[in-house]
Amino acid sequence: MRVRKVVIFSGEKFTVPQGIQRIDTKATHGWQVRYQGTKMFSDHSPDGSGAKASLAKATRELLHRIATLPAPVTLQRSPSAHKSSGLPSGISGPIVQTRAGSSTRTASLSVLLPQFGKRSKCTTVYIGSESTYTLDRFNQAVAKAVELRAEAEANYERAATRAKRKEGAAMRAALKQGDRAR
Repeated sequence: MRVRKVVIFSGEKFTVPQGIQRIDTKATHGWQVRYQGTKMFSDHSPDGSGAKASLAKATRELLHRIATLPAPVTLQRSPSAHKSSGLPSGISGPIVQTRAGSSTRTASLSVLLPQFGKRSKCTTVYIGSESTYTLDRFNQAVAKAVELRAEAEANYERAATRAKRKEGAAMRAALKQGDRAR
């Protein structure tokens, strides 16, 4: 899991995991967990002396959330405002092509299939040729494209959650190792 160095207003330095943010205002001082929602862990001191204890509580909460909640993903769920086809996000078309050496035009839909940690794949769903294209075949192709996209999104979310939980487990082990060294 990625960490960063944070120096708080009192000058004390901390190594903070991704998903925890420092909040220092006139009204409050503490650490905020930002993973599938937010939760504030106050220092309970105006001088920052409780920062270490509140960071430990925030880290435990972050690790608990990673272990029990799905990873947040940034896949686009709805079509862009400028998309005029009315098709769901990740699906484009119909795309009309003429095959080399033929005068027959065919139509298909293009489906973007996200893959966690890799480049997205693009696949096509055949609708029909000029003589076989119908509204019913178009609707069947859209249904198939939506199914492919939904399956790819679910796989993406599972892979992201597995990766995040693996990072969380490694961080938990490192923290336990650090506790034993004391």
